[in-house]
Amino acid sequence: MKLLSFAFGMLAALAASAQEFPNRPIKLVVPYSAGGLPDTMARLVGQKVSDSLGQQVIVENRGGAGGISGSEAVAKAPADGYTLLIADVGQVAINPHLFSKLPYDPAKDFVPVSLLGTSALFLVVHPSVEVNSFQELVVLVKANPGKYNFGSSGTGSIHHLAIEAFKTSLDLNMVHVPYKGVGQALPALLGGQVSMIFAALPAIESHVKSGKLKLLAVSTATRSARAPDVPTFVELGIAGYEFVPEIGVVAPAGTPAPVLQKLAGELAKAVRQPDVVQRFTQLGIDPVGSTPEAYAAVIRASYEKYGKVVKASGAKVE
Repeated sequence: MKLLSFAFGMLAALAASAQEFPNRPIKLVVPYSAGGLPDTMARLVGQKVSDSLGQQVIVENRGGAGGISGSEAVAKAPADGYTLLIADVGQVAINPHLFSKLPYDPAKDFVPVSLLGTSALFLVVHPSVEVNSFQELVVLVKANPGKYNFGSSGTGSIHHLAIEAFKTSLDLNMVHVPYKGVGQALPALLGGQVSMIFAALPAIESHVKSGKLKLLAVSTATRSARAPDVPTFVELGIAGYEFVPEIGVVAPAGTPAPVLQKLAGELAKAVRQPDVVQRFTQLGIDPVGSTPEAYAAVIRASYEKYGKVVKASGAKVE
């Protein structure tokens, strides 16, 4: 009976803490420098949550070590809902397979809050690569092993692994040229230093329209509404191919479930605001806004998938 009373008392205390939450500002850590996609999303969503909850959401940029520094800081923060992390698929699903040692364990040190949105990646080639379809590209690369290269936003990035996946599947011999971000890989492609890259549509759309780049395929399971004429890799014969950047919010493990649910509800409400939807669309993001449980399922599936791709590619970062 005493145990039952204690359990009810704990539940009541948790419910009360969720009702009181938040009673001070919330810190939303972006593990990258200001101006990038995660930072823009954090500021858009953070302002909406601030307005709704009546407490300021402070966006803090803690770049360094490919997002590891900021992630570590949140992993070690108090599990009270007042310190959150903007997490991309690299932080929660790729890095554990890529790095021989991380200062945190995504599966043990974080708990999902909400998936904010996903986006599509498009395979684009330089006009000097004389092809007009993905099928023609495969024939050309097979006929010239080692001649063509591809750029990425860094070793083990989703932009890198997305090409490694079809390269391995089709037994293509191409050279990887890693850059420090898409912001460096794209000028290299435009200048002809690399033959192809994956990039989000807003970054390449004007160059495609002007003829400086050619669109060949999209990384999502279904065609993009913004580029309906571009085929998916599944349509092109690579079964199960899907590489979708996922950006969400996670909290330190141990954060009370009622607090997580409250935050998830606020974040989902924020990404569905018409002006946020409009801005996300301009950025090439499909708004989601999920429950913690739904985001957890996404992370588990991504973790399994990227583990296999990283292993097959041989990518490692010490």
